[in-house]
Amino acid sequence: MSAEPLIKATGLVVAATGLSHFVRPELFESATKSAFPDNTLQHTYIDGGIETAIGLALIAPKTRKLALAGLLAYGAYLGANIVRNR
Repeated sequence: MSAEPLIKATGLVVAATGLSHFVRPELFESATKSAFPDNTLQHTYIDGGIETAIGLALIAPKTRKLALAGLLAYGAYLGANIVRNR
């Protein structure tokens, strides 16, 4: 059984979550504020753009490895900012 459908579905969910940062940014304010207490709305939009790009890149097999690397880097970036702002 191929993991392809699961990976594509994950990409769609990540991309949809990213786009929702632009539609309903208030839903992400508390989570974003813990990593970026200053200019939180701006960072909400930046995070939404990053998540949308990663999600779309996960869908296409040609960009999937790059998307996975981006996802790891993005997670490390968010985690480091959360720790730094405690």
